[in-house]
Amino acid sequence: MFRLVAQLVLLVVWVITLPFALLRRYWPIRRGTYVTLEIDGAIADFARPRRFFEVGPPRTTSLFALGKIVDAVLADDRIAGLVLTVKQMRGGMAKATALRAALVRLREAKRDVVVHLPLGGSTKTIYVASAAQRLFLGPQSRVDALGFLSSTAYLKRTLDRAGVAPEVYAQGEYKSAGEQLARDSMSDANREQVTALLDGMHGALVDAIAKGRGVERDAAIAMIDGSPYQGARAVDAKIADGTAYEDELAERLGRPRLVPAASHLASRRALRMRSVLRLPAIGVIPIHGVIAGASPFPLGKMATDERAIAAIRAARASRRILGVVLHVDSPGGSALASDRIHHELVQLAAEKPLVACFSDVAASGGYYVAAAAHAIVAQPTTITGSIGVVATRLVIDPLLARLGVVTEIVQRGAHAHLNGGRAFGEDERRIIDRELADFYQSFVAIVAAGRKRAPEEIDAVARGRVWTGADAHARGLVDRLGGFDAALDEVRARIGRGAARLEPTIVQGPRNGIPPLDPPRRALVEAAADLIADVGFDARALAFAATREPFLAICLDALSIRS
Repeated sequence: MFRLVAQLVLLVVWVITLPFALLRRYWPIRRGTYVTLEIDGAIADFARPRRFFEVGPPRTTSLFALGKIVDAVLADDRIAGLVLTVKQMRGGMAKATALRAALVRLREAKRDVVVHLPLGGSTKTIYVASAAQRLFLGPQSRVDALGFLSSTAYLKRTLDRAGVAPEVYAQGEYKSAGEQLARDSMSDANREQVTALLDGMHGALVDAIAKGRGVERDAAIAMIDGSPYQGARAVDAKIADGTAYEDELAERLGRPRLVPAASHLASRRALRMRSVLRLPAIGVIPIHGVIAGASPFPLGKMATDERAIAAIRAARASRRILGVVLHVDSPGGSALASDRIHHELVQLAAEKPLVACFSDVAASGGYYVAAAAHAIVAQPTTITGSIGVVATRLVIDPLLARLGVVTEIVQRGAHAHLNGGRAFGEDERRIIDRELADFYQSFVAIVAAGRKRAPEEIDAVARGRVWTGADAHARGLVDRLGGFDAALDEVRARIGRGAARLEPTIVQGPRNGIPPLDPPRRALVEAAADLIADVGFDARALAFAATREPFLAICLDALSIRS
């Protein structure tokens, strides 16, 4: 009843303001006008719409919303193109690929795309900006050294000196999530997969620059290898078309009329009446960050099983939600939590269309949960795969002995000490290997069932191996290359008639009992995680390594790829 009354009030307000809406919708726009957009922060495939009481600039640029802006530009012949200003752009290569694809769509439709980098750019920024017809830099800004780097710190010697003995048990020769603790150099298998990842990303960068800047691949490689560039040198190298401060850009473009993208999009929607009724929709369930149980380590984003399960059950029970996009941006985590989430997704998929959309990283446990989906969509530059399992222990007996600590043990039960901190003997190691082998076979079987293939076929591309999205697609681990829009299309196709009008909405279950970090503490934790990442070590994986539980985590080297 309340919603009906509210809708009637909105209808009255809409009628009263209709003349102003008509004026805004049909206000004459000069032919040759450019729409402007600024990115200064994180980018996301899909973000919660801003509430009416929120003020200030958006904290996150939604690629889904950017797609709506592109649609509005293409629907208006008076709009000559888009001017995109990028100051900071936080996100991985998959999100950068989605952003670049939106610019390419405009360019292929014969609209002018101008990118301005007043603060210069890194590899991902130049990768995106290469889609523009014209690229301008700040006069004293810098194009950083272009390329990709994997830097990994191996801690075995340090742990040996400290008297800490790591024990790593892994199924799959490529499952390298614990080798930083147990080795003092990179394994051959890990080097092979990291090299392949770098080759894939570097190839995507070369192709983007070659096509965007209109040069041969060899010339594009020379542009990359000739970096870094300062201001005018980037223009000389044909990486950029010119330099301009922000107040000079309009003059460089011939002083066209500039309209903010949000204003233009609002004018296109001016005659629409908002509804307070709960219309049918496509649910979006995010699995973002390390997958963990009820007591996760508070380093970075976490996808707790209880919260994910609550969201899945809410989507399953809701008559409003006709289909679901499972949005995965996770390197994996707890094997138990991943399995619990997967089980709930299987129940959901039995009743409603379910499509997984992989973002920057969707591997190991992130792939495990997605195996329940009817289809998997990923960007060519997504990091995925890593079908394998690992368990790591940190044995501190040598450290205690060095400190003069004497430990007395009284035991009942032949294997009771498996729960303790003592080093394992041959018998105990066989037990752990057996458990991990059983879990690995279950993982392969779950993927095989989801992909409708024989377990032997999945095992051939599993063994802990990490793939780019393009390589995973070639091997049948991904159904379609693309982003969030492609995943929506897949869900709509499975829903059928009338699904084209369905909009996405985030489905969230209630938070678990873990109190959120207050802003100062969160900032401190994130700064510490960034500092640790800068020296090539992922603290979250170390946290899981300190547990006795099997975990599904991507190799650390893949996580530490920097651009």
